[in-house]
Amino acid sequence: MAITASQVKELREMTGAGMMDCKKALTNTDGDMDAAVEWLRENGLAKAAKKSGRIAAEGMVAVDVSEDGKSASIVEVNSETDFVAKNEVFQQYVKEVAAQAKVTSAANVEAFLAGQTVEEKLKAMIAKIGENMNIRRFEKVTTDGLVVSYIHAGGKIGVLVVADTDSDSDAVKECLKNVAMQIAALNPKYVSSDDVDADYKEHEKQVLLAQAKNDPKNAGKPDEIIEKMIIGRLNKELKEVCLLEQPYVKAENKENVKQYVEAVATAEGCKLNVTKFVRFETGEGLEKKEEDFAAEVAAQLG
Repeated sequence: MAITASQVKELREMTGAGMMDCKKALTNTDGDMDAAVEWLRENGLAKAAKKSGRIAAEGMVAVDVSEDGKSASIVEVNSETDFVAKNEVFQQYVKEVAAQAKVTSAANVEAFLAGQTVEEKLKAMIAKIGENMNIRRFEKVTTDGLVVSYIHAGGKIGVLVVADTDSDSDAVKECLKNVAMQIAALNPKYVSSDDVDADYKEHEKQVLLAQAKNDPKNAGKPDEIIEKMIIGRLNKELKEVCLLEQPYVKAENKENVKQYVEAVATAEGCKLNVTKFVRFETGEGLEKKEEDFAAEVAAQLG
């Protein structure tokens, strides 16, 4: 099948691979975008698919944490423009949505929006601001331990960290805040490698195996040597996506996040284990509308 320039452009934006490599990948996979991404990865031409992480839509993430730190919510509300996202009225509205989400019994956004006051308030805000808005997602957490939140860049990224702990000391809260900042910065996918799905591990192993076999430097190497290489690379990859195995960014030594948390627990004489986190980044996975102002002006001029 014929491969179009727009397909090549889209794949290049998703993977960061070169134009010719993208065209070759699409040709080899009959234009299947997902298969082309995997082809590029297997041939060492793309680190990972970036499609799901593209940041595009405007808006804001907000959190609401109870006074006792036992429950919290996090929400993302989108707007059409960054101008509105920076508006104090909009920002206050998003914080109110977070407060509503913390006490709702709704299990999803559709049920949440079905609440009369939520829907009416959203419509009223759209009418007041004059721009379409969307409550995109929310999540609630409750615990017998402690929830700590962190907001980065005025709402571009929001994080909730849940810990199994018997202490709410300032030192413990500071520790969890530091962990939340780590999550905001490095975007882990799992708490620990124990949480990683076996299918994910096997899939990544097969990708790494294909990369190794396609690398001329590995020509002639025994299968058992390549197998050891793959296990080493997989473990390194898991350290990048698993929070507790990540090097702690504020550490002066080489301790990882798990060791940092354990050190605080020892110093405070308490139980302290990170059990869950939620990270929302404004607009992740959404496409921003591309404005062609030159074309718009030309159209207006007739």
